[in-house]
Amino acid sequence: MPPQVRARLDRRILVNYRVDPDVLTAVLPAPFRPVVVGGHAIAGICLIRLGQIRPAGMPALARISTENAAHRFAVHWDAADGLATGVFVLRRDTDSRLTTLVGGRLFPGWHHRATFAVAEREGHFRVDMTSCDGTARILVAGHEADQVQPGSVFDDVESAAQFFCRAPVGYSSRPDGAAFDGVRLDCDGWNLRPLAVDQVTSSFFDDASRFPPGNIAVDSAFLMRDIDTTWSALPLLKASDATLQRDPRPRYVFTPEDASRGRG
Repeated sequence: MPPQVRARLDRRILVNYRVDPDVLTAVLPAPFRPVVVGGHAIAGICLIRLGQIRPAGMPALARISTENAAHRFAVHWDAADGLATGVFVLRRDTDSRLTTLVGGRLFPGWHHRATFAVAEREGHFRVDMTSCDGTARILVAGHEADQVQPGSVFDDVESAAQFFCRAPVGYSSRPDGAAFDGVRLDCDGWNLRPLAVDQVTSSFFDDASRFPPGNIAVDSAFLMRDIDTTWSALPLLKASDATLQRDPRPRYVFTPEDASRGRG
C-alpha cells in the first residue's frame, strides 16, 4: 500500500480564477492541458489548515496544526487507462518546518517555508501569507455568503462541488524536472459553502507578464470545514521526452452532464 497521511481539514478556502485557456496553456508544463468550464480555464488558490496529522493507522497523539497554501490549475492529461483529470500544483507553501523536510522526500509534494497571519471571526476570514524566500505573497479576505459569486462559471454550490470532488489527484513538479509528484485526496464528505471575496492578492496571478490584463479574473470562492481526509502517495509521473512535446489534442471541456454522470 502506498504511504498515506490522515489529517483533519479544519478549514479550506478555495479562491478560483477564470483564465483564458490559451494563456494558461502557455503556463502549464506538458503533459497537462487546461480543463475548460464555460469557455474558461480554472486556476486557483487553496488555503488549508490541517490538524491531527499522522501516518494512516496511527493515533493523533498531539494537536499539530499547520497552515498551507497552493497555487493550482484544473487540468487533464493522458493516462494509461484513458483521460485523467485533476490539478497541477505550481507551488506549495507551509508554516511547518516538518512539512518542508518530509515533502518530496518521505511523502510527495515539495513545500516552501512561509509565514501566515490568519484571522477568523463570525464567518469572516483573512489569510495573509508571505514566503520566506520572498517570492510568493497571498492575501485573501472574504466572508460566508448565501450564494455563489455572481458571474461565476459555476451555477450553484452543487455544480462547484461536483467539479472539485471529481478531480482528487494533484501533481506537482520535482526540483530535478524529471518527474511529477502525485497525491490523491480523499475526503469524508464535501460540505462546500460559498464565500464572497472582499480582497485577493497573489504575486503569481497578479503578474501581468504571465497573465495579461483582461485574461484573468476572480471567479468564485468556497469554504470547507471540519472534514477527515486521507492523502495517498501516487507513483511518479515521468516527464519523458514524448510528454515534453506540446500535445495538440483538444482541451477537455467540463459540462453539467459530466457532473451528473460523475465522469472522471
